[in-house]
Amino acid sequence: MRLATANLFDASIANLQRRQTAMQTQQEQLTSGKRIALASDDPTGAARAERALASIGRVEANQRALEASRNSMTLGESALGDANELLQQARETMVSAGNASYSDAERQGLATKLKGIRDQLLAIANRPDGSGGYIFSGQGASTPPFLDQAGGVSYIGVPGNIQTGNLDNFQLTIDGRASWEQAGSGNGSFETAPRTLTTDPTTGKSVVQLIDPATGGPLVNGITGNVASGWIDSGRTIDPKLLTGHNYRVDIAGATPSQTYTLTDTDLGSVVSSGSFKPGQAITGDGMAFTVSGTPVDGDAFAIAGSRNGLKVFDVIDKAIADLNTTQRTPTQVTQANTASIRDIDAVMGNMQSMRSQVGERLNNLDGTESRLAALKQYSAEEKSAAEDLDMVQGISDFQNQQTGYETALKTYAMVQRMTLFQYIQG
Repeated sequence: MRLATANLFDASIANLQRRQTAMQTQQEQLTSGKRIALASDDPTGAARAERALASIGRVEANQRALEASRNSMTLGESALGDANELLQQARETMVSAGNASYSDAERQGLATKLKGIRDQLLAIANRPDGSGGYIFSGQGASTPPFLDQAGGVSYIGVPGNIQTGNLDNFQLTIDGRASWEQAGSGNGSFETAPRTLTTDPTTGKSVVQLIDPATGGPLVNGITGNVASGWIDSGRTIDPKLLTGHNYRVDIAGATPSQTYTLTDTDLGSVVSSGSFKPGQAITGDGMAFTVSGTPVDGDAFAIAGSRNGLKVFDVIDKAIADLNTTQRTPTQVTQANTASIRDIDAVMGNMQSMRSQVGERLNNLDGTESRLAALKQYSAEEKSAAEDLDMVQGISDFQNQQTGYETALKTYAMVQRMTLFQYIQG
C-alpha cells in the first residue's frame, strides 16, 4: 500500500487542529471555572444544573415573600403592643374613677382622658403598613378599616387576612375584626349584669339588656324601675364541665339579716340553687361562682348570660366614657359601672394579647422558615456547582496534558513537512 506525502501532511494538520481546539476548550473552562458552557457539552449535567437553578429561584422568591411577611407582622406586633399599653392606661383610669371621694366633675375629667386614649387607639387601628395598605385591613382595604361615626366605631374592612400564596402561605395582614371586635364578653365563660335579659332581634340570641327601649330607663326584674342597690362582680368559673351557656337570674328577697337568694335557669325555668344571702358571700351553681356586694334590697335582680365573642374595644371605651360623664349617680351605680368597665377592658386586653401572641408565634415560625430556606438554597447552589463547575485540579492537569499533546502535534507536523522529495534532494 502506497502512502503519499500529502496524506501524511493532511493528517498532521487535522491532528494539530484537534489538539488546538481541545486545548482552547480546556483553557476556556479554566478561565470561567465552568465545566459546562453549553447544554451540548453535557446534556445530563446541564439538566441537573438547570433544576438546581430553578430551585434557587423558588427559594429566593419565598425569601422575598418571607421578608414582606416579617415586616408586616413586626408592624402588627408593635401596633398590638401599643394598643395594649393604652388599654392598660384606660384600665388604670377606671380604677381611679372608683374613688368614692371623686366628684362628678373629677370623673368627667377622667372621661376626657379616656377620650384621648380612644383617639390614640383609633389611630393605631387605622395605622398604615408603609406600602399603601393598613395593618388591620384584613383581606385588604384602600381606605382606613375603622370608621368613627355617630353610632360608634365600626369595622368596614374585610375580615380575614391576606397571604402570599406560595407553598408556605406567609401572612401579610392581620384580621382587624378578630383583633378589635371579637373579644369574649364577661369573664370569657359568662357575663353578669344588674339587669334583665332580652333577645337581640338581629341575631335571635339572648343578651344583657341595659336600657328599656320603650322608656329609656333601666330594667330590673323585667320591668322599668330603680337600679339594684347592690352590685355583682364579673364572676369566675369553678367547674368548666358544668357550664351550660344558659341564661340565669339571681333574685334577692327579704330584708337583712334574713335575706335569701334564688338562682334560676331562665332557659329551662328551673331553680339551680337557693339559700340564705349575705353580701360578699359567693353564690354558686352550674360551675359558676359570683358575688353580690353592697346593700341589695328586696326585689333586686341580677342577670347572668353566656359569654359571646363580640365585645368591641371602642364600644367598651365609649360606654366607660358615657358612664363617667353621667352625673348624680349613686355610689352603687358608680361601683357597678366601673366594675363592668374594668371587666370589659380586661376582656378586650386579653383578646388583643392573644392576637399579639399569635403574631409573635408567626414571627418565630418565620425565623425557622428562614433558616430552612437558607439551607435549601445552599444545597441547591452546591448541587448546581457539582453539576457544572470545573474541578480546578483536574482542569489544570487536563490542560497541561492538552498543551503537551499540542506541542507534540506541532513537532510531528514540523517533521512531516521535512519528509518531501525536495527536502530529500536538498539533504
